[in-house]
Amino acid sequence: MRFGLQLWSQQTSWAAFRDAALAAERSDWDSVWTWDHLMAIFGPWEQPIFEGWGVLNGLGPLTSRLRLGLMVGANTFRNPGHTAKLAATLDHLSDGRAVLGIGGAWFEREHDAYGIDFGSGFGERLDRLDEAVMLMRRLLDGERFSHEGRFYTMHDALLAPRPIQAHLPILVGGSGPRKTLRTVARRADAWNTSGTVEEVRGKVDILAEHCGDVGRDIARIEKSVSFPIVIRDDAAAAADVYAALLAANGVDDMGSAPVLLGSPTAIADAIRPYLEIGFATVIVRMPAPYDLETIERMTGVWELLGE
Repeated sequence: MRFGLQLWSQQTSWAAFRDAALAAERSDWDSVWTWDHLMAIFGPWEQPIFEGWGVLNGLGPLTSRLRLGLMVGANTFRNPGHTAKLAATLDHLSDGRAVLGIGGAWFEREHDAYGIDFGSGFGERLDRLDEAVMLMRRLLDGERFSHEGRFYTMHDALLAPRPIQAHLPILVGGSGPRKTLRTVARRADAWNTSGTVEEVRGKVDILAEHCGDVGRDIARIEKSVSFPIVIRDDAAAAADVYAALLAANGVDDMGSAPVLLGSPTAIADAIRPYLEIGFATVIVRMPAPYDLETIERMTGVWELLGE
């Protein structure tokens, strides 16, 4: 069982972000993640937000054990060669703890604001993602090659220095049944999703079909699911903390994912059905100002799940 902490990079300071990540390392979390967005995605877009790769690079030399990655990178922002270079650099700064998280991208407002090509539609962006992940894998694995594809062209491309990890993992986020999950089955080492147990079980079934089509063992893909979580002994007190976090970010909710509020026992009981359908990693979504009590008390949750 692994636990990761996704720290919102909006409406915060570097010191607060850094200290929350260090608290996670002291409390034996397995990984820290953040967004890849150029504008705030919850509440007013004018809120301040940090760039994702930059803050991860800042954490690399300050931490010693946490895996570090974007949950998830916006493929539209960068050429896949550039993304592979960023991941390899983070791997060196963290002494071999980088994860390359990537997705198709969805927030049109930031693309329009900064003049970034958003493509002709969601389907095209997912086709672009599939080609990009293939190229990133080849570069990270040390291959030297040229490529003439539908979206990308490379001439005698080579990534040097190679990552420290012999196989730097690529995580694909998203659950589109026809294209995203096919890319996960064909190319990803890890996958992140969210939803109720019934919704997630349906996504796993579709992923299993894609894995069968390409001859891949679904068990070889690390599956992670994410939730907003606040731990307090009293559920009402947890709800108050959650409401304060939302208010600080100018928003009323955190989307459609189930929200887990309450004691370590209540949180463990809510997570356990996901473990039973093959999820070995739970990602906790946490807005700023970060809830240090939840960070410190998550150890009680995974102790209960390990019983």
